[in-house]
Amino acid sequence: MKHSEIFELFKESLNKIGISDFSGLFFEPPKSDEFGDLTTNIAFKLSKELKKSPKEIATEIISHISTENSTIASMNIAGAGFINLFLSDDYYFNKYNDLIDKGDDLGKSNIGENKKVNVEYVSANPTGLLHPGHGRNAAIGDSLANIFSWCGYDVTREYYFNNSGNQMNNLAKSIYARYMQQTVDKDFPFPEDGYHGEYIREIANELIEKYSNTLVENNEDNLSICRKFGEEWNFGKIKSTLEKLNVQHDVFYNEDSLYSEGKISNLLSELKEKELSYEKDGAVWMSFSKIGLKDDRVIVKSSGEPTYRLPDIAYHREKFRRGFDILIDIFGSDHIATIPDVLAGVSALGFDKDKVKV
Repeated sequence: MKHSEIFELFKESLNKIGISDFSGLFFEPPKSDEFGDLTTNIAFKLSKELKKSPKEIATEIISHISTENSTIASMNIAGAGFINLFLSDDYYFNKYNDLIDKGDDLGKSNIGENKKVNVEYVSANPTGLLHPGHGRNAAIGDSLANIFSWCGYDVTREYYFNNSGNQMNNLAKSIYARYMQQTVDKDFPFPEDGYHGEYIREIANELIEKYSNTLVENNEDNLSICRKFGEEWNFGKIKSTLEKLNVQHDVFYNEDSLYSEGKISNLLSELKEKELSYEKDGAVWMSFSKIGLKDDRVIVKSSGEPTYRLPDIAYHREKFRRGFDILIDIFGSDHIATIPDVLAGVSALGFDKDKVKV
């Protein structure tokens, strides 16, 4: 244990007896309070070098340290050469003042040196409410973000979501079905792959309050209203739950922007140029077998719909491009199969996959 003021006093004393290497100088509490507040065995460590007994060396060391300073009240030599120190009341008084002065910064450090860290967590899509699994990941992610921030890193707390694709279409159809059942047709069929939670009825009831029965015609405009209303309703509930947990994200990154901003098509072009993708059976496959994995995987289905691997690789590429030194992903277990593929993908694109911590 190093106590800075005491360490400096002993360094000065050791210099005076010809010692310039202080790597062996440590202090620790003695086994019994009667031997003081701190003790050091430095005299034993120097005995061979100085060709003197530890007791002689200990005597020389303390002869060069004044107890008139505000740190040490008294010192003595115990046994064959242990130096015992009794700290002054002023020393403790000053330490308590230091603690008070630090206030809420007590314990903070700057070991992170402002390195940029991205922590992505929760990341539930706006198709429903948060469940306990999301709560677990919120606690883990936010705690990690707090620790990194506390240690001097520049932390970005990020939430990645997707409000496009088939899942949102299913949300719209589910809401529309409940809307119809509660307005004009109680036997209106519910979609096979719809969302069955009670919250869908709540959304439908609020739609009825706002639109009455003006949405009964089954057309794209009305489904679009159901979809947008459901997305905003779900996201409002998600954010409200997170606020109750005191979890606040800096960035909400929409997966759909990877498509609208051309980042997916750009990635597909780059993979093709690097001969890391090919077409087979109407689908686009990524040559994972070329970059250290066992099997190639489909990244765009024959229907034209991308698999999760493609946007996940594109998203991580964007995080690297945004200049983060460390990328931390807090995932649900359903992502476990895609993790090796995403890491291999970003590595093949020239990024350091070791910066990604899953």
